[in-house]
Amino acid sequence: MNGEKGFTLIELLVVLVIIGIISAIAVPQFSETREMAYYAAMKSDLRNLAAQQELYYATHYSYTKSLDSLGFVPSEGDSVAVKTATKSGWSATVTHKALDAGTEGCAIFFGDAAKPTSPVAPTAKGVVACTG
Repeated sequence: MNGEKGFTLIELLVVLVIIGIISAIAVPQFSETREMAYYAAMKSDLRNLAAQQELYYATHYSYTKSLDSLGFVPSEGDSVAVKTATKSGWSATVTHKALDAGTEGCAIFFGDAAKPTSPVAPTAKGVVACTG
């Protein structure tokens, strides 16, 4: 080769293989990080819901199932449901649309409310429990 510059086909293939290996390692790691972010948002939603329920209780002397009454807006993609709400306690669950709603999510309960059992059963009052 008389002074011609450029890459050989073998050199280009080696670079493509290296890029493929790096992406094969990075993509699963990215998915795991994204799932951790979903769980963090769900936990945050339940803690914010607990604060809103206590503010509501201070005014009305009972808890409510209505998210509108609380002025509560969940994070994007999260589905929050207050399962029970009485004068003496409440329970709620949250799932994310990117996760399996039947088996993955978080739950919380306060007072004398029955513990939610799906997607997870919390073990202590006021403690957010998650499947992941």
